[in-house]
Amino acid sequence: MALQDFFDLKLFMEASITLVVIMDPPGTVPVFLSLTGRKPVAARARAARQAVLVSLLVITLFAVAGQAILAYLGIGIPALQGAGGLLLLLIALDLLTGKNSTQPEAAEDVNVALVPLGTPLLAGPGAIAATIVFVRQADGQMGAYIALGLAIVTVHLVLFACMRYSGLVIRVIKESGITLLAKIAGLLLAAIAVELVADAIRGFVAGV
Repeated sequence: MALQDFFDLKLFMEASITLVVIMDPPGTVPVFLSLTGRKPVAARARAARQAVLVSLLVITLFAVAGQAILAYLGIGIPALQGAGGLLLLLIALDLLTGKNSTQPEAAEDVNVALVPLGTPLLAGPGAIAATIVFVRQADGQMGAYIALGLAIVTVHLVLFACMRYSGLVIRVIKESGITLLAKIAGLLLAAIAVELVADAIRGFVAGV
């Protein structure tokens, strides 16, 4: 048997690079710090771990049954993009208006890890759509499935490392820097949200 029967290196590289570009591990650091920068180290580590696990669960779910789920519910990728964009826009408005910093409840740790960090920021419409496309490319080959699974895990390990050790940035930027970072992250999130909504509209128009 050829090596590709056990492990598709080309698909692994292609999927890893694509997901890293889409999920943007370094780009998640400002948003992560703006949401968790004022929390204790243990709370930030827990939020990073929960966010990555949620993202990994969502991406894995769509890798295994994404096409069937979307077909059953009658949902297209444009609808996912629109919903994700609107959700990110709400979070961006909270960051820009400073509402997020006035809610230090302990329960927020879990909420932040689930939404918006776990999804739709990490496991967003782009990552979900890319995963479904790669599953189609695998076309029933076990080596390709193994490569795709390993690529998904690898990218999430990179995501976790970026968020877990983002505390090093806090030591440099201090409290005032976190406040400024929250505004910048809010602006970036708003831009991402608008782009997702625009992509959704283009998708709906193209499908008409």
